[in-house]
Formats: sequence, structure tokens, C-alpha cells
Amino acid sequence: MFQPPHCPNRACPAHAAPPPRFCAGHGSYEAKCRPRPVPRFRCKSCGRTFSRQTFRADFRDHRPSLNGELFLLLASGVGLRQSARNLGLSRRCTELKARKIGRHARRLHANYCGELPSGTWLQLDELETYETWRNTRPLTVPVLIATESRFVIWAESAPIRPRGKMTEKRKRAIAAEELRFGPRKDLSRQSLLRTLGRGACMFTEGSIVFFDTDEKLVYPELLGTAFAGRRVLHRTTSSKRERTVNNPLFPINHTEAIARDLMGRLRRESWLVSKQRRWLDVALHVFITYRNYVRKRFNGDEASPAELQGFVPRRMTVGELLGWRQEEGGRSLHAFARGDAGRGETVAELLARCQAAA
Repeated sequence: MFQPPHCPNRACPAHAAPPPRFCAGHGSYEAKCRPRPVPRFRCKSCGRTFSRQTFRADFRDHRPSLNGELFLLLASGVGLRQSARNLGLSRRCTELKARKIGRHARRLHANYCGELPSGTWLQLDELETYETWRNTRPLTVPVLIATESRFVIWAESAPIRPRGKMTEKRKRAIAAEELRFGPRKDLSRQSLLRTLGRGACMFTEGSIVFFDTDEKLVYPELLGTAFAGRRVLHRTTSSKRERTVNNPLFPINHTEAIARDLMGRLRRESWLVSKQRRWLDVALHVFITYRNYVRKRFNGDEASPAELQGFVPRRMTVGELLGWRQEEGGRSLHAFARGDAGRGETVAELLARCQAAA
């Protein structure tokens, strides 16, 4: 029988440091969307009652059986409206489900990013997209990957100022936009620092990190700031070089091409474009988790990027990825934990075991 890992009440002493048998069975309930009764429990410390479902990512969801199908549709370049038609949901319901799945995916990815060995090659690049209007509201999306495994460490979006050819019509549109919202800020530098910081957290002090980027002048300074305490060896390649498999930046270029293919929001001249940048950031993590934990690195491989990196023992299924809630960080139940076989292993315990084996 399932044994809760801790009390879900954050004010309860059994939440942070649960003693053995901190709770007792408290019956069960029937749910139309579940094939078996859902067991309930009562905490002996605070008296709060909860169920096995309290620890699941689809807690309080309507039609949870559609979550996996929606995840695969969103990770395959299908837009929200077409996903709603395919699943028989309203557009608003599909939108809310997609946001919840994206937030869960972001927490899961943050929990599973373990330690990278010294000497790992990383690659950084930025792709450009936009929110609402291409001519007036461009965005930059820095993407950081581990070169060999193709593990996507982080990606997020940030506003940048309009640039490129300025026709009279475009100048008028930009002026109207600034009159309404004020001058558009360029936050690409802050976004790059946050992205590089995500990578720096995965290396111990004194590690050697090899970096591939293009020749953007700001990169050396930002690498020195983000990777302080690590030795960074930086190699640059001209962005004008032909983008073939012989290009040193082919892994990151290939990852960005896959992202544009599997995310309708990133396609050029698409009506699937995000109306607000924050929802693009949520959607990015659907792609990141699918690419890292579900999909094979290459078609000829059997392992996912996360498995090759030593973060998980095998590829996740979509059901596993969308299974246990991940709000508790390393104390969360890991994706492979069974809900009917006693207390499950936590993410921190799984990571330690996988990295020791690697």
C-alpha cells in the first residue's frame, strides 16, 4: 500500500522531518476517473486528512486521462485550438491544462538537474522570436545545452528592442507601441546571466568547463561573471559559417531547429505565436522535458539525453513524467516511484544513486 513521504501541511512538524508511521489510514474514496479506490490518510501530528491523490500532479484535474495526450500534442507542434478540437475540450480548459503541465515540467526539470562532471562541453546560442507582433515586440531565447548528450539545461525568453529594416509603416507601429507601453526594454543580458547561472550551478567549485558560442562580444564577460570559481575555456565560431555537421555549433543549431519544429510558438510567421512572453516560457519547459526525458537523443539511440547524462536510470514515459508532484524539490517522489509499493524513493535519492552508478 502507498505510504505518504510526508505530511502535505507545511506548518506540520511531519512535513519537514516526518517520523516513521506519522500517519494512519483513513478510509478511501471512489473517483469516476480512477479504476480503483483512492486511499486516504490522517496525520497523527496535525490531524489533517489527505489522500494519495494529494501527491499527484493531476490533483483536482478534470479529465486527467487527457493530460498525457495533451502533453504529446503540445510537444509535437500542435497549437492549443487544434489540441482542444482533437481532445474534445474547450479552448480555455486546454489553455489552463497546458499551463499547469508546463509549470509541473519546469519544476521536474529543475529537480532532475544533477551535477555535471568537470570537463563537460557546453554550448550557448540565442534564437529570436516575438510576442503578439513581429515588427514591434521581438524576443530573444538563450538556449544552453550539454554538447555530447544534447541535454537542454535551460531556455527562457527576454524582450529586445526592434531592429532590422525600418520601413515607414514599421516606424509608425513602433511609435504607437511606445506611446502605449513605453520604450521597449532590452533584457537579453539579464536573461543570458540567468541561463548561464543555471549551468554554473551544475558544476562544483574548481571545475573546468569548455564552452562553444558564436562571436557575440558580450559572451566572454558574462561567462566570467556566471562561472566565477570555475575555469572556463571558451571557443568561438563565426555565425556566418555554413551550418553543416562540420560546424562546431551544429549541436546547438540542431537543438534550436528541433525546438522550432516541435513548438508552434517558435515558428516564423506563425499564428500560434504567444500573445504574452510568460506563456512562451511555460511552453518552453514542455519542450525541454520532452526532449530531455522522453525522446531519444538521436533516432538510432535508445537513451534519452537525461539518461546519457546520468540523471535518470532510463527514459521516462509520458505517464511517469506527469505523475508525482514536484513542489518539494529533492524531497519529491521521483517519476519512477510506484504508488502501490510502500514509500517511494525521492528525487534526491534517485539522483545520488544514478550519478554514483555513472
